Amino acid sequence: MAPIALDHATIRRAPKVLLHEHLDGGLRPSTLIELADGIGYTALPTHDADELAGWFKPAPGEGGRSLVRYLEAFDHTVAVMQTAAAIERVAAEEVEDLAADGVVYAEIRFAPEQHLREGLSLDEVVEAAAAGVRRASTGRSIVVGLLLSAMRQAARSVEIAELAVRHREGGVLGFDVAGPEAGYPPTRYLDAFQLIAHENFHFTIHAGEAFGLPSIWEALQFCGAERLGHGVRIVDDIVTQADGRVAIGRLAAYVRDRRIPLEMCPTSNVDTGAVARLEDHPIDLLKRLRFRVTLNTDNRLMSRISLSDEFASMVATFGWDLADMEWLTLNAIKSAFLPFDGRLRIINEKVKPGYARLRGEASAAEIGLA
Repeated sequence: MAPIALDHATIRRAPKVLLHEHLDGGLRPSTLIELADGIGYTALPTHDADELAGWFKPAPGEGGRSLVRYLEAFDHTVAVMQTAAAIERVAAEEVEDLAADGVVYAEIRFAPEQHLREGLSLDEVVEAAAAGVRRASTGRSIVVGLLLSAMRQAARSVEIAELAVRHREGGVLGFDVAGPEAGYPPTRYLDAFQLIAHENFHFTIHAGEAFGLPSIWEALQFCGAERLGHGVRIVDDIVTQADGRVAIGRLAAYVRDRRIPLEMCPTSNVDTGAVARLEDHPIDLLKRLRFRVTLNTDNRLMSRISLSDEFASMVATFGWDLADMEWLTLNAIKSAFLPFDGRLRIINEKVKPGYARLRGEASAAEIGLA
């Protein structure tokens, strides 16, 4: 059978898995405006939802897009997420939006330390997010867990690691370190990673997003990261020679041989300047070389995308088909921090049947039975 082409409607119906999405980067513009109005926050650039969405990500040719603008956006979203009610609402709406987009499993990460301005404790912040996830997951065909991120530029990594362990029975599936890589190498947080490992818990590290191979090397060989957040700079250890042959360096070979998952976010990488154009993104090369690539959104508000949109971009840019989409989805669920039984259940009850159904529909259409 010929490769099955993908339109956006088919992509949306396909079961999808999301491993790298930030809670404070996924608000609905209308919710951001309502929360801002409710607390008297007046710094938003506009109070029109459509205009605000465009401010976060201007259309091509409109100008105004920059890393400064991208990072400034979080000042607004974090500012309105300082009460338990607001955090719970944002978490619940994120789950609703992901489920409506055909996501059957997601891990949503955020930094609790950024939500303490109005007197919440770290535990109260996590409990609010978990409550929103539970409420919105009920009755929907989606499983969602939380990852707690420690910010590199702060000095609370051990405290956040302890917080993650403390809430492992309440919806938290793991730990993460996020924030600027330059000047903040992963080895600065060894105590936190060792604490997580000693507790038989899970962690991923933002590494190789804009900074180079040393960040990835430290994350893996000193810290023991199970996954790499972004990891796009692993391509610096891969050389395509003049005759088309590919030479893979020792670090890249290690990543591929050990099946270390890459939480790749192509649109976000373009938006932040880590990659110049989608066409230049190494995700397709890494897929063809059979690295354990996964596809993610990073920040749906800032990049103005859904996971379906991200897959559609890969189809348009690299010619991916349904088999490619299924392969990346299986990569993602196999790499999830959900316990094994849960991963297996999602594979056997959601992912495989969903793609088999889409293949069957395509076959029927091909022979004129649809």
